[in-house]
Amino acid sequence: MRGWTISDWLDAYRDGAQPARLLGELLESLAGPDPAWISIASPEVLQAQLAALESRLRSVDGNIDKLPLYGVPFAAKDNIDAVGFATTAGCPAFAYTPAQNATLIARLAQAGAILIGKTNLDQFATGLVGVRSPYGIPENAFDPEYISGGSSSGSASVVARGIVPFSLGTDTAGSGRVPAGLNNIVGLKPTRGAFSNTGVVPACRTLDCVSVFSTTVEDAVRVHDVAASLDLADGLSRAAPAGSATWRLPAAPRFAIPAVPEFFGDDLSDQAFKAAVAHIEARGATCVPVDFSVFDDVAALLYDGPWVAERYAAIRAFAAGHETDIHPVVRDVIFKARDFSAADAFDGIYRLADLKRRADTLLAQFDALLVPTAPTHYRIAELLADPIRLNSNLGKYTNFVNLLDWSAVAVPANLREDGLPFGITLIGDAWRERALAGFAASWHEATGLTRGATGLPLAAGRIPAAGSADLDTTGESIRVAVVGAHLRGMPLNHELTSRAARFVESTTTAANYRLYALANTTPPKPGLVRADHGAPIRVELWDVPAAAFGSFVAGVPAPLGIGTLTLADGRQVKGFICEPYALDDASDITEFGGWASYLDSRRPSNEPSRS
Repeated sequence: MRGWTISDWLDAYRDGAQPARLLGELLESLAGPDPAWISIASPEVLQAQLAALESRLRSVDGNIDKLPLYGVPFAAKDNIDAVGFATTAGCPAFAYTPAQNATLIARLAQAGAILIGKTNLDQFATGLVGVRSPYGIPENAFDPEYISGGSSSGSASVVARGIVPFSLGTDTAGSGRVPAGLNNIVGLKPTRGAFSNTGVVPACRTLDCVSVFSTTVEDAVRVHDVAASLDLADGLSRAAPAGSATWRLPAAPRFAIPAVPEFFGDDLSDQAFKAAVAHIEARGATCVPVDFSVFDDVAALLYDGPWVAERYAAIRAFAAGHETDIHPVVRDVIFKARDFSAADAFDGIYRLADLKRRADTLLAQFDALLVPTAPTHYRIAELLADPIRLNSNLGKYTNFVNLLDWSAVAVPANLREDGLPFGITLIGDAWRERALAGFAASWHEATGLTRGATGLPLAAGRIPAAGSADLDTTGESIRVAVVGAHLRGMPLNHELTSRAARFVESTTTAANYRLYALANTTPPKPGLVRADHGAPIRVELWDVPAAAFGSFVAGVPAPLGIGTLTLADGRQVKGFICEPYALDDASDITEFGGWASYLDSRRPSNEPSRS
């Protein structure tokens, strides 16, 4: 059973194995001390879950295929409520016994999953290190001298060692990604609000995301598809946009990577990242170095700005009478909130809005960011000696993501020369986690790595069906003519490819159109208008899946819109049009016959053409 994936567990049950026997044996194997666990299911708690599972199986006429997680064991970070387990958030004095399951635990149980234990964490989910807990320090699955990473330290450890196929963590500043990178496993951090936070002890409630750890991307996506749902009891819960499950990265994506990556003197991680980038480029991707300073500015708001006050707000009532019960490092971090005022909070909101505009503009030019999951590995002794500075270093490529309302998937990349794991993270806009996962799955398989620390091989070809390169795009679609920034090789082409749109052909409009270079647009865009005296303008035709067309159109900014264009051969298709008011400050570029030719005319002679 050690190292089994979700598919392995389901196959065993289909072959006649019984959950009571397999799960009973699993719990018996956990009898020894292990700091990854805070509590393990008692025989009575296991029996209650098995009885509920049997009832659910009867409700589907005994067909386990209708319960996608039938009898599959999992673990949950101990800031997530589950009936039969105390919730401690890593603080014994804070512990309470919940009367009902967190919404997410309930959804997993409805799908047949069995919770076998609650896992250790940096107290109140404050930290990326996994050493801030009175319940002990979970070790790295590859070397016990090194940290597992935090705050979801225990959740990552039990998956990496193959005890359970998946676990739940939480992620505010990177806690669902850093431990994945340090333990050679997958960490899926969904969009804020995609998973319910009802029944989750908050760290920063507006930023918190429950996350999924697993040894394969397929397992992470299976859990995602069960867990993701609008919860009306959670005011920050959100429904995914229609058609988002069809979004994917193109076969040859364009990634932004840090122009000057920071590894804090760790040459082995530097070499590992260079090797990963080279491997990804060899597989057809383009990696473009860009200035990442805007992300440092965003990250600074999390612990050096007023968002730290949100952490204090989460435990204010408890902290008032239990200051000495809080881990001293956690206390020092959270109590910085006393330095900020309500006015500071509004200043932070305004600052973040301006930074997000800049960050979104950068991201719009690429299919995703590609970064090291963690810039270095630290020994446990190093973290205990220098807890604040080294923790900050570990969040270099994670702290900004939730503030920007983006999604991310951490995936193994290679092993460093010292044998420790090194991982990369793909970061995309909100609701792109399944699209990122599709690429991550094929990449993970290509690495040749084993699953976590189990030594077991990855199963060939097991990638998520939706959002992957195997997505079926043969169904109903809408043909769209694009004329500017959505052309192949242009900054916004990913808005088509991520929705599984298919390139059809290059052609031209009828001869009664004029093309203008619009003023003050980022990235630069043209405007196409019908005119009495015009010329044929080069366009590309793309077939956009009907399910994704609405979200594509919703993202078209004024003064542009989608109307009906007439092509040179008389066909009429949907396409980009421009409102006349925007032409007052625009430049007529009709003579160039198309946007790419116009851009080429403005490039230095030594810069390659994009037409």
